[in-house]
Amino acid sequence: MSAPQDKRRALTPEALSMMDTIARTGSFAAAAREMGRVPSALTYSVRQLEDALDVLLFDRSSRQAVLTAAGQELLMEGRRLLQELDAVANRVRRIATGWESELTLAVDDAVARRALFDLMDAFYAETIEGGGPPPTRLKLRVEVLAGTWEALLHGQADVAIGVPAQLQTSNVLCESAGELEFAFCVAPHHPLASLPEPLSASQIAEHRIIAVADSARLMAPLTVGLLPGQDVLTVPSLATKLEAMLRGLGCGSLPTPMVRRHVEAGRLVRKATYEGRRTGLMHYAWRDTGHAPGKALAWWLDKLRSEATRKALLEQHEGLLL
Repeated sequence: MSAPQDKRRALTPEALSMMDTIARTGSFAAAAREMGRVPSALTYSVRQLEDALDVLLFDRSSRQAVLTAAGQELLMEGRRLLQELDAVANRVRRIATGWESELTLAVDDAVARRALFDLMDAFYAETIEGGGPPPTRLKLRVEVLAGTWEALLHGQADVAIGVPAQLQTSNVLCESAGELEFAFCVAPHHPLASLPEPLSASQIAEHRIIAVADSARLMAPLTVGLLPGQDVLTVPSLATKLEAMLRGLGCGSLPTPMVRRHVEAGRLVRKATYEGRRTGLMHYAWRDTGHAPGKALAWWLDKLRSEATRKALLEQHEGLLL
C-alpha cells in the first residue's frame, strides 16, 4: 500500500490535468495528441498514478477511456482542485496589481442591456499601467427581484445593479440608481383593451396576468402585481413576458422604456389602472469588506455614480431585440 506522502506526490497538477484531458477527449490516443505526448507515455503515467493511489482509474475491458467510479471521483475532485489552484494564483495576482481576477455583476432583468454593454465596452477599452486592457474577467448574471439581492448577499456577485429596494444590512453598501416607471399594457385584441379607464382591480383580476418568476432560491421570493384569485402565467424573463403580452396571452406591467415603441406602433395598448402611476426605486449595491475595493469594482462604482449612467441603465431599452 502506498504511503500518504507517495499519494500526495502523485496528485500533481500535471497528473490531474492529464486525467481531465483523457476524460474530455475520450481516448488515450486523442489525449496524447493534444498533450504532445506518445500514447505509451500517457499510459505509463496513468499506471504510475494508479499504483500510487492503489486504485484502478480506467476500465481496461473497454476500448475507450472509460473511467471507473474511483476515476470519476478523482476527475471531479481534480477539476475542483485545479480551479482552486487557479483561484489562489489569481488572488496573488490581485494583491500584486490591485485588479481582481474576476468581477461578477448581478443585474436585475429590468436593467437596459444596451447601456450595460456600453459600460462593458468602456471597461475593456481602458488601458492599465503597463499597457493592455484590465486583466479582470467580467461575469454577468441576470436575476429577477430578490434573486439580485441573493446573488450579492451569498457571495455570487460583487456588485448588484437594479435591486428593487434598499436592504438594511451591515455588510452591504447601497446607493439609489433612480426611479423606474412601469406601464400596464395589453394587446389590442385583449378584452381589457376596450374597457374605459382607469381599470379597476376587479376588472383586472378577471384576466390572466403574466408574471416573471423571482430567481431567488434561498431568500423569500417577491410577488408583484398579482391579485387574489387571479390566473397567472409565470415566465422566466421580462423579454418572455413581453412576447406573451404581445400575443394577448395575458395582461401585466413592464418598464415603460421597454414597451414604449410597442405602444407607439400599436402592438400594445397602455391602460391606466386603479393604482395610478406606478414606479419603483432601483438601487445598486456592493459588499462592504472593510477594505478598499479592487480596481475593477472601483471602476464600476465610479461609473455608477454618474447620473447619466444610472439613467441609461434604466431607460435605454430601445433598439434591442427583447
